Amino acid sequence: MQVLAAGVEHADVVGRLLRDFNDEFETPGPTADTFTDRFRSLLGRDDVLVILARTGDDWSGFAYLTLRPTPYYDGPLAQLEELYVVPSLRDQGIGTALLTDVVRLTRERGAGEMHINVDEVDVDTRRFYERHGFVNIEPGADYRMLCYLQEL
Repeated sequence: MQVLAAGVEHADVVGRLLRDFNDEFETPGPTADTFTDRFRSLLGRDDVLVILARTGDDWSGFAYLTLRPTPYYDGPLAQLEELYVVPSLRDQGIGTALLTDVVRLTRERGAGEMHINVDEVDVDTRRFYERHGFVNIEPGADYRMLCYLQEL
């Protein structure tokens, strides 16, 4: 397995994988072509990072991360927007490799913290992130952090 930083030339791969991810969970959204067009723009930005995993000749997953300024750290705050591994290739260390590389790269960029939103019912995904040191309880507190959203 190979893990590499995606460039603009990988926009079609990332767009297709993101559409596959949404299809797996029956999430409505843009087509793969629309995602591809958007990633052509996003992948040229300094505040966007996409890591791809390749197993043999096939793309096996990706991690998509954004960085934003924050007054709480000298460096950016990282948000892991998506992490996806092709279902037939799960439980082979691909997700761990992607997450490990994302954490390494964000540390190199001086990020002070990484946020990940996970659905409460997605127990396997929560267990995955917790196994890698992520928590949903702020240090020093005894209650869970929550994420609120509103479509605009």
